[in-house]
Amino acid sequence: MSNFGLLFLYWVLTLLLFLPLSSSSHSEAIEALLSRLDTRRAAPSVQESAAKAVLRRLLPTHLDSFQFEIVSKDVCGGKNCFWISNYNVSSKNGPEIMIKGTTAVEIASGLHWYIKYWCGAHVSWDKTGGIQIASIPKPGSLPLVKDEGVMIQRPVPWNYYQNVVTSSYSYVWWDWERWEKEIDWMALQGVNLPLAFNGQEAIWQKVFMDFNIRKKDLDGFFGGPAFLAWARMGNLHGWGGPLSQNWLDQQLVLQKQILSRMLELGMTPVLPSFSGNVPEALKKIFPSANITRLGEWNTIDNNTRWCCTYLLDPSDPLFIQIGKAFIKQQIKEYGDVTDIYNCDTFNENSPPTNDPAYISSLGAAIYKAMSQGDKDSVWLMQGWLFYSDAGFWKPPQIKALLHSVPFGKMVVLDLFADAKPIWRTSSQFYGTPYIWCMLHNFGGNIEMYGILDAVSSGPVDARVSKKSTMVGVGMCMEGIEQNPVVYELMSEMAFRSEKVQLVEWLKTYSYRRYGKAVHHVEAAWEILYRTIYNCTDGIADHNIDFMVNFPDWDPSLDPSSDISEEQHKIQKIFIQLGKRRILFQETTSDLPRSHLWYSTHEVINALRLFLDAGNELSKSSTFRYDLVDLTRQVLSKLANQVYLDAVIAFRQKDVKKFHLHSQKFVQLIKDIDTLLASDDNFLLGTWLESAKKLAVNPREMEQYEWNARTQVTMWFYVTKTNQSRLHDYANKFWSGLLENYYLPRASTYFGYLSKALTENEKFKMEEWRKEWILYSNKWQAGKELYPVKAKGDTLAISKRLYEKYFN
Repeated sequence: MSNFGLLFLYWVLTLLLFLPLSSSSHSEAIEALLSRLDTRRAAPSVQESAAKAVLRRLLPTHLDSFQFEIVSKDVCGGKNCFWISNYNVSSKNGPEIMIKGTTAVEIASGLHWYIKYWCGAHVSWDKTGGIQIASIPKPGSLPLVKDEGVMIQRPVPWNYYQNVVTSSYSYVWWDWERWEKEIDWMALQGVNLPLAFNGQEAIWQKVFMDFNIRKKDLDGFFGGPAFLAWARMGNLHGWGGPLSQNWLDQQLVLQKQILSRMLELGMTPVLPSFSGNVPEALKKIFPSANITRLGEWNTIDNNTRWCCTYLLDPSDPLFIQIGKAFIKQQIKEYGDVTDIYNCDTFNENSPPTNDPAYISSLGAAIYKAMSQGDKDSVWLMQGWLFYSDAGFWKPPQIKALLHSVPFGKMVVLDLFADAKPIWRTSSQFYGTPYIWCMLHNFGGNIEMYGILDAVSSGPVDARVSKKSTMVGVGMCMEGIEQNPVVYELMSEMAFRSEKVQLVEWLKTYSYRRYGKAVHHVEAAWEILYRTIYNCTDGIADHNIDFMVNFPDWDPSLDPSSDISEEQHKIQKIFIQLGKRRILFQETTSDLPRSHLWYSTHEVINALRLFLDAGNELSKSSTFRYDLVDLTRQVLSKLANQVYLDAVIAFRQKDVKKFHLHSQKFVQLIKDIDTLLASDDNFLLGTWLESAKKLAVNPREMEQYEWNARTQVTMWFYVTKTNQSRLHDYANKFWSGLLENYYLPRASTYFGYLSKALTENEKFKMEEWRKEWILYSNKWQAGKELYPVKAKGDTLAISKRLYEKYFN
């Protein structure tokens, strides 16, 4: 073909990428997929039994009060739904409420909806206060529903759950008992499309060994237990490992239990697929294969010991072989349980060229590997890359990737739609079905934060928009067990076709969460709604409170700086006086910046209201959790100001003020640790003991504890004088971690500043780093025990701290 012919063909292909697909094609493809998935569901009797088992674990006293029944979509107008009605008004001993649903998930969701809106109950994660069911009347006295009952349809087919890194930040140390609770929670919240990533290393071991790779080679390929997410994505290899055969076998058994329960409840699990990440040994076994080494990822001094993994090009025939083998091995182990597979080859890893034709060929090859393993496979892809690497992914490149597979064979997660929706700027992902997702949390940080208005309105706006291709909602947080109000609202959006009236909703939320209506906490939640849970500045919240994410810098004064002007800027930042929000980003100062989007004065008032309600609600575990979290939030923001006050005093060479503020910062760490120690849900010991519990021998126990300690502190590349670039990314407000890790860091840092100030010498930044990094390394390798049970009176401690710092 002539050069002109090739050019003409290229332009034709490019033009085709821009042609919109009809809405009828969109709906037909999705309906065909949904119909096929429906045929895979467990029998109605199995699902009804699974839903009954959820009820037994949640409300064993009311097991006979409810009757469950699986019904067809025809009963629900062709959609998935639940239907709540009275069973037999005259019955006193038998069932009182009938809940019908198209799957067991719908039945469980209907049960949750009923106990919420008829009985005033509340269900959240155990680590966010757990359940409140005291408000549910005794069997025989359950509230009746009106007339023929209430039917609630899903406005979109799917409610997706998890992020590819949640498995490391939150689930890594879970056993089946904890997983069973989580799957119950999923069912009650209406989740029907969960990620199921456990055990995949055992599958990969079998697949790679069939390609003549030795187990020894895999020891340097798989990451350690707490870092598997990043090894799976190709960011690192070997770090925290190797994985023992015990771990591999244990996780495979656990995955089979997880999948079995998900299927019994009528969920569609999303399994992993091959993204191209391969062990280095494959390059030696197949020397002609197109295998390249990826670029650096968070390295120091260009050290490639743990990073720069190897990627098999999707265009290489070997890619198809391995991808097919992996899918087939999963089917062999688990059965034919799903058609939906996750793959994120280009997540934080751009293709070598931005040529749309090349990108299209890569996408086609990735899907071919899936489809040869499962002819009905559908590619589920995180859309994070279109936000995080927007400089590369322009419309031609996005279209090339999204249109590289047959229509209906790809679904995109609009991962960050709560803050940065891509559907708006990509013409509904150029006709590709997508799921509106809330990302919300980074690193599993504990930080009160949210955008409730966006959660309430975003999915509705996307669904009713012109030529919408939205097919679901989802929760894609990096870490769970925080901000329960945000996740309860987001879960409800799977069943809401209209925007939620949040002021009224929060009033009922407060009643359900604490089991009674208390004016003070209702007023407090109104404040929290317009402050903490109204972050509209567009900044991705990642907790960088200085106490847990300590600035690694030299604050020595630049001789050219104007102290008085600088101090004036800082004072402006902290003026609260009723302003709606104050952002550190508003200053041009070179001082460290934190994220503050609300009036701290108002939130302190909300805390005062919580304390005023304390005598009425102190026996409520949900209230105590919220009180600890709110007190911690208020004090951590105060600590940010105190830290900057200390730095300013240091620059002004004011020894007295420096000592005053630095000592106050250190005292705040101690006080918050005491506060956190009063609630079981804020303890470092729980995390560490859950890791050790999975070990079957002393060697594993040592490795797992090191993994657990390292992930939440400073991990990946570290030198004697350079902290990891990932230090504090997964910071946590946990008692034990504050007193034994964050406190020594702040104390030594301020000690070096004090010495520089009193002896009129330069701050010895490198010496401080050496001392701190040495301490950090020793702590990570430590074996000291931390409490797993709370101590102290939460209400009394919170009141004391309020009086100490704000009265």
